Amino acid sequence: MSANEPVSHLSEAELRAMTADLDGIHHDLTMPALKVSLAEWTEDIHAQGDGGRDSDAAQRLRFDRRRFLTRAAGTAGGVAGIALLAACSSSGSSSSSSASASASASGSATGSAAAVAGGEGQALSGDLQAVAMAASLENSGVATYMAGIKAATAGKLGTVPPAVVTFAQTAMAQHEDHAKAWNAVLTAAGKKPVTAVDPVLQPTINAAFAKVTNVTGLAELALLVENTAGETYQNALSVIKSPAGIKTAASIQPVEFQHAAILYFVLGKYPVPSAFTGVSLARPLSDYHT
Repeated sequence: MSANEPVSHLSEAELRAMTADLDGIHHDLTMPALKVSLAEWTEDIHAQGDGGRDSDAAQRLRFDRRRFLTRAAGTAGGVAGIALLAACSSSGSSSSSSASASASASGSATGSAAAVAGGEGQALSGDLQAVAMAASLENSGVATYMAGIKAATAGKLGTVPPAVVTFAQTAMAQHEDHAKAWNAVLTAAGKKPVTAVDPVLQPTINAAFAKVTNVTGLAELALLVENTAGETYQNALSVIKSPAGIKTAASIQPVEFQHAAILYFVLGKYPVPSAFTGVSLARPLSDYHT
């Protein structure tokens, strides 16, 4: 890279190594943890459906036995969690394809009016409302990276190092996995998966994307999305009531900040600007359209 390029301080080898580490952590640590928490959360949902929150002692004992057997079924989280992620792959694909297709059609990082409505209006509350909000936020992440990759490969952002595109593809795929995880919870509860982008954040993303002309601008926009997602999950740790739901948010939250750390590095900034994460950018549950 020449000194005139926006990310000239960063070698492609460094960025490729960071992306490889990011992907390895995602597959070796994050996904197994998600399988555990999703299996547990599904058991919670089914138990509540069978016996309610205040089931009698015998009902709770049967539920605890089922949870033990689920956990014992495999050290990576049990067959229930694995089945959930596999079963929701079609809904996850529709989520990402909705965002991707709309980004391709409009040339922005947004969904169409039809896509924005996807999965909303289900009268959700409590933890499921938090889940739907998280899914829509992940869809916005997918749409943002997809639009950025399209612009980069079309030559609209000037010189774009291949390693930057590889990082964007990797981060986008991880957002797709996160959307699948959240939608698995909704479908386990008998609800529709959320294919909509974040209805309130997305206009801000679109306005910023319209001004992006180079890698630096794209990285700054992606950083906003990642910090918003990370802080939303940070806040969710105190909002979600289900212990398994808290575990799910806690498994995904670090990944968003790992994305952010690499983006800070790309921008020539210190990768961890604060010792503690805030919640000023956290998305409120009220923004999910019930």
